[in-house]
Amino acid sequence: MEEIEIMSWLTLDAIKKKAEIVETVGNLQTGHSMSVFCIIEDDYLELYYSDSAANYLRRYEDREEFDLALEQRKEETGEAPYDEEEHGFEEDYEEEEEEEEEFDVEDESDSY
Repeated sequence: MEEIEIMSWLTLDAIKKKAEIVETVGNLQTGHSMSVFCIIEDDYLELYYSDSAANYLRRYEDREEFDLALEQRKEETGEAPYDEEEHGFEEDYEEEEEEEEEFDVEDESDSY
């Protein structure tokens, strides 16, 4: 991975216009940064826009490194897909359902 600091959003925008955009992560209207993952010919790039830190352009060596960086950025911004199995919540939910089934409330509507 190579990285170069870019002073202007206009420069990043010019690069973005010539690129094939794969995905955008983050939002400058709701957050402080945005990453645009894109491809120009054989170059895998990340254009990083920030309103609170340095802007930069990163070039990744191959598609694997590019995809890994994309997933990492999604996790950092909270945009990664939620995986219930990874967090173990499915088991807790099943246990609660079993407990609810065991609890039986008598129907007293007939006794009046």
